[in-house]
Amino acid sequence: MSKRDYYEVLSVGRSASDQEIKSAYRKLAVKHHPDKNQGDNAAEEMFKEAAEAYSILSDQQKRAHYDRFGHSNGGSGSAGFDPAIFSEFGDIFGDLFGFGDILGGGRRRSAAQRGDDLRYNLELTFMEAAFGLKTKIKIPRLEPCERCSGSGAAPGAGSTPCPTCQGQGQIRYQQGFFSISRTCHHCQGKGSIIKNPCKECRGEGRVHRDRTLEIKIPAGVDNGQRMRLGGEGESGVHGGPSGDLDVVFIVKEHDVFERQQNHIYCTIPISFPQAALGAEVTIPTLEGEDKLKIPEGTQSGKVFCLRGKGIASPTGKDGVINMFASTLRLRPS
Repeated sequence: MSKRDYYEVLSVGRSASDQEIKSAYRKLAVKHHPDKNQGDNAAEEMFKEAAEAYSILSDQQKRAHYDRFGHSNGGSGSAGFDPAIFSEFGDIFGDLFGFGDILGGGRRRSAAQRGDDLRYNLELTFMEAAFGLKTKIKIPRLEPCERCSGSGAAPGAGSTPCPTCQGQGQIRYQQGFFSISRTCHHCQGKGSIIKNPCKECRGEGRVHRDRTLEIKIPAGVDNGQRMRLGGEGESGVHGGPSGDLDVVFIVKEHDVFERQQNHIYCTIPISFPQAALGAEVTIPTLEGEDKLKIPEGTQSGKVFCLRGKGIASPTGKDGVINMFASTLRLRPS
């Protein structure tokens, strides 16, 4: 049976660029891969045919020889399939088909995994957010099992090499003219199995516990802001690092004050005579009451600014407190 033209196999023209050839092969490899078409011999043959075509057209010297002599070797021995091309497409086959290392890797996939990040919503009063505080929070999370020290095996039991992959963490499959290494389904790539699991964690190596943390909240935090605590998330698996904890601040509204960035706004009711003739009035601030002089002829809606009386920024820059002065209009009798 004669071979099809390699350009025809990849559905590209003879003047196609290297990138066009590579892109065409990627599409065919994904479409006709044996793992996606199990039992379909036609798909497997098309997959092999595309791989052989790409192995020739992706190499400048082999492509030039093919353009001149076609499928005839012409004494050069250039035609044929090169398994090394699969190393370029490890991302395709690894993501789509769950392969570990493609062709010749043979490396054990690390079983260590980073723990998950956690989020904790912490409610604060307006004043707590303004001035900061120290508080304790209780975080439910996965922690290393103390009974087995995170190994998952009963004390003194240990683990044994996986009989399926012989401790390699991967199983090599031969499919026609090429071989593929896939993560062992029995040991999940660890290379070992636990025959006598720990009764405390049931072989998981981690258990659910509540951890109490004392945290210092800086003055000036705002609603929706978060503070990240490194390593305070869930513990890692098989020696992997712990995740992080994000503490998100939920700040309650105040009865009198309204916050805009680091500035505070509030409304001060004054009488018509006070606005017309001027007066000294008592006003609220974050730190208690203060005095404000109202000049005569003050109009309703006049804004008075008291510098340094706003929210203390975590960066050290204070805001201001703005007072809205409103008049109490008296109806003539």
